Amino acid sequence: MVVGAFPIAKLLYLGVRQMGKPVANRIKAGARSSEFFKNYICLPPAQLYHWIEMRTKMRIMGFRGATVKPLNEDAAAELGAELLGEAIIFLIGGGCMVLEYSRQAANSRRKEEELNETIVGLQTQIAELSLTTETLCAQLREVNRLLLSLPAPTKK
Repeated sequence: MVVGAFPIAKLLYLGVRQMGKPVANRIKAGARSSEFFKNYICLPPAQLYHWIEMRTKMRIMGFRGATVKPLNEDAAAELGAELLGEAIIFLIGGGCMVLEYSRQAANSRRKEEELNETIVGLQTQIAELSLTTETLCAQLREVNRLLLSLPAPTKK
C-alpha cells in the first residue's frame, strides 16, 4: 500500500510544480508593476538571500572581512519573485502532504475502530456462549442426578 503512494506523490509534486510556474510568473509580473509589492514583499527576502549566499561563498573561499554589495533593484525583484514563487510551491506541496497524512490517519483510525468493534462483538459472543455452556452443563448434571435417583429396573 505504501509503495503505491509514492508514484502518486511524485505525480502530485510534478503537478504542483507545473501549476506553480504560472504562479511564479504572475508574482514576477506583480513585482514589476507594483512598487509596494516589489519594495516590501520581494526585495527584502531577495537581499537577505543574496547576502547569506555571498557570505557563505566568501567564507568557503577564505575571504573573511569582505562586504557584500546588495543586488540592483531589478535583479532583486526578479530573485524575490522567484523565491516567493518557490515558497508558494513548497507550501502547496507541504499542504498536500499534510492533507494526505491526515486522510491516511483518519482511514487508519476508522479501520482500527472497526477492528475494535469486531473484537468486542466476538468477546460478547464468547461470553454468551460460555454462559449457555454453563447452563447446559448444569442442566445435564441435574438430569444425571435425576437418572441416578430413579430406582433400578427389575427383571421379570
